[in-house]
Amino acid sequence: MKKRFGIALLGCLLLIFTTACGAGNDKTTLQLAEVTRSLFYAPQYVAIEKGFFEDEGIDIELQTTWGGDKTMTALLSGGADVALVGSETSIYVHAQDSKDKAINFAQLTQTDGTFLVAKEPKPDFTWDDIKGSKFLGQRVGGMPQMVGEYVLKQHDIDPHGDLNLLQNIDFANIPGAFSSGDAEYVQLFEPTASTFEQEGEGHIIASFGEESGSVPYTTFMTKESFLNEDEETVKRFTKAIHEAQRWVEAHSAKEIADVIQPYFEDTEKEILASSIDRYKNQGSFASDPVLDKDGWNNLKAIMDEAGELPEDVPYEDLVNTTIAEEVIGNEGG
Repeated sequence: MKKRFGIALLGCLLLIFTTACGAGNDKTTLQLAEVTRSLFYAPQYVAIEKGFFEDEGIDIELQTTWGGDKTMTALLSGGADVALVGSETSIYVHAQDSKDKAINFAQLTQTDGTFLVAKEPKPDFTWDDIKGSKFLGQRVGGMPQMVGEYVLKQHDIDPHGDLNLLQNIDFANIPGAFSSGDAEYVQLFEPTASTFEQEGEGHIIASFGEESGSVPYTTFMTKESFLNEDEETVKRFTKAIHEAQRWVEAHSAKEIADVIQPYFEDTEKEILASSIDRYKNQGSFASDPVLDKDGWNNLKAIMDEAGELPEDVPYEDLVNTTIAEEVIGNEGG
């Protein structure tokens, strides 16, 4: 009798201990798909490394899906709960009459993140210098290419008439193609642009982000069904992102580089810091997660100018600011 009682008591103690421990480690796992691995997304990596997601009870499983199409496929098929990708992709999905819309709920970057890099030094560069050149462009229909064309047109340059525009190289292979090929100009993200400059393979001569103005370049989005079913988790996710945005705004480029170094192990920390500093100086990192209407309209204008706007989707159809505004409103509480 005593033996059975002792076994039963031990079992109860183990159950209580296990339950108590489990309660303390009860986390929501979220599959997060990023469209590419980019220094442009520094606040996201800060949110992970500084434990801001963990503070909100979220365990992030990050995957890099390498391309807008693949990222949206992952999101819509259930391979990801949240996607970090260009807002234009939500418009493309909407135009295909998707039953489950992709809703933009938190903005991460608010300018284009590419820089114009030339093979040769251009100390007296003017945009007219590009005319007649071989220009290695980005993927058709993607934000880098659309912003690039938009900026060129603002400088009275016809991208398809005044340039020998190359658009047949995959995103991941563009740096190598520029380095080994005969293109005179290319659009590159950081830290690749600064690395090329350091190694003498290219020279940064202009910023497309500074030229194009505010635009919701990369945002976090999720399916409308997920948002409706688990709004609280999306809210906690947004709180973590906003905490990271505030941290990035308050800290130096070097401090940020120290935190996100694990995501860019092949890049020297000095290059990371200088690249982050360049993004900070031109206001690329959004200071809060609210995607405003002016930015959305600028996005559609850029897409329309490039001939890639399939339909005029109202701001209210694909953008949810309620969660982000609530997060900002409660940040002091």
